[in-house]
Amino acid sequence: MRKEIVHILLIGTLSLSLAACQKINTESTTKERKIAEQKITLNIRNPKVEISKQFEQMVKAYERENPNIDIQIETVGGATDDLADLEAQIAAGTGPDIFTNIGYEYAILWRKYLENLSDQPWVKNAYKDTLSPMTFNGEIYGMPVNMEGYGFIYNKDLFKQAGINTIPKTLTELRVASEQLQKADITPFANGYYEDWKLGVLLLNIAFAQQEDPNTFIKNLNSGTEKITNNQQFKDIIDLLDLTIKYGNDNPLTTDYNMEVNLFATGATAMILQGNWVQPMIDQLSADMNIGFLPIPINDERKNDALVVSVSNYWVVNKQSTPEKKKEAKKFLNWMVSSQQGQTFMTEQFKFIPAFKNIESNHLGPLANDTLAYYKEGKTMSSNWFHFPVGVREEFGSSIQLYVGKQLHRDQLLQEFQKSWDRATSQ
Repeated sequence: MRKEIVHILLIGTLSLSLAACQKINTESTTKERKIAEQKITLNIRNPKVEISKQFEQMVKAYERENPNIDIQIETVGGATDDLADLEAQIAAGTGPDIFTNIGYEYAILWRKYLENLSDQPWVKNAYKDTLSPMTFNGEIYGMPVNMEGYGFIYNKDLFKQAGINTIPKTLTELRVASEQLQKADITPFANGYYEDWKLGVLLLNIAFAQQEDPNTFIKNLNSGTEKITNNQQFKDIIDLLDLTIKYGNDNPLTTDYNMEVNLFATGATAMILQGNWVQPMIDQLSADMNIGFLPIPINDERKNDALVVSVSNYWVVNKQSTPEKKKEAKKFLNWMVSSQQGQTFMTEQFKFIPAFKNIESNHLGPLANDTLAYYKEGKTMSSNWFHFPVGVREEFGSSIQLYVGKQLHRDQLLQEFQKSWDRATSQ
């Protein structure tokens, strides 16, 4: 009898335990189901192909902290980042919740799709001058992605191997250095001229930046009182282009962004026209590579000794998104620049130069360090493509590609530049 009672008690206890487990499991499943039902999906267009993997890792860290958020990333860049697909998505009302805008004329063009971000916590920490391109009537429509600098990145070890002990700061000095490298069986330049943005933006910007007053020059181009065809700086930029072609890799027009960086990072070439944004790519291909910046000289004037430094882009929130998505999009942007984890990703993984006072600029790498050094010494040139009429920079790039392919001569190229500008300003 006693054994039967014990057996009954054990069965009862086991039943209660199972019931409790089932209740816990049911509650857990219900909780997970509720989270799944409440989950909000954010779509982000990331224009930084150089940090695609690192960006995905950061997003996963954010999702772990915010299990109700599912973030889908579309990474674009190089030849694919022509904004045509984004324009189509936005027009159809299916655009991403977070994307980027370069500011000024492009911000005006897209303004009806941009959420007002003036009340966001990050605003008080942004360096004041970084907000101007996205500020209209006192209201702010974009969060700075980062500060960037660009010039010729050079391999210090290959320069030393060729016996080059002084950084070239004029076009003549750059030509001499290129000849020394070639004599040492080292290809001087990696030219990824498949990318029209590199030609129409990075390269041609130097001709604008070297004007006595770039803003006034652009205004005069708009009014027709200045012409590209007879401007010395534009003639000089073609001299530099010719130099890179003469001393560059074979088939530059079929060499894309990734191929170009690979040529440089693997030591196949000594120089590349790019910015500090390629640091993560170089680190992956060749860790601790001994590199630095040198200026982009287009003539023999000493003012060539400068890097172009500016805010690269701005994160914006799609005004068409639902209120819930806009709220979560703003929360994510604030997390990137205010949380310790977000800041660590920005500086240590992305190698970004912060555009915010509250983020320490450590572990950025040699390219960012050089950019900051030039910036602090006041040796900087302006980014002017923000002020180009919409569509001009793409046409500039295409025209230069025709010149590289020997389909245009020098005077024709200058004429094409002028035609592109005239067409854009007459619309």
